[in-house]
Amino acid sequence: MKKGLYGVMLGTAVLLAGCGGNWQDHRGNSVSQADLQDRWMVVNYWAEWCAPCRHELPEFNSLAKNPDIVVFGINYDGISGDELQALADEMDIEFAVMGQDFVDSFGLERPQVLPTTYVFNREGELLHSLAGPQTEETLLALLE
Repeated sequence: MKKGLYGVMLGTAVLLAGCGGNWQDHRGNSVSQADLQDRWMVVNYWAEWCAPCRHELPEFNSLAKNPDIVVFGINYDGISGDELQALADEMDIEFAVMGQDFVDSFGLERPQVLPTTYVFNREGELLHSLAGPQTEETLLALLE
């Protein structure tokens, strides 16, 4: 079932509650639902020990420079706080890495394969769940 931008499961009346649609990334920057409106959203699960994840991170850094797309990372191992900040810096991650509250808000399932990437359209509908490494080119092709 597709999920909408505001945590609404399309076809049902389940609404996002609790967090109010505001989250903090690994650098302490605030992200709100308003930041996501009218933009494609790409969410990538990664881990330090995952070689394909490491290989694709520059692709996501490049993709995140597109003003019509917002890219978020989710650390598979649930690392948070200063440890996450240090790891993201070490791995040269330039896009926002979000926590469990963000995952819960969008009803993202914990992937069975890494890397896994979720693609949401401008209306906040989950369009694609992609297992395996991605490139900027392959992702841009899905966003047309």
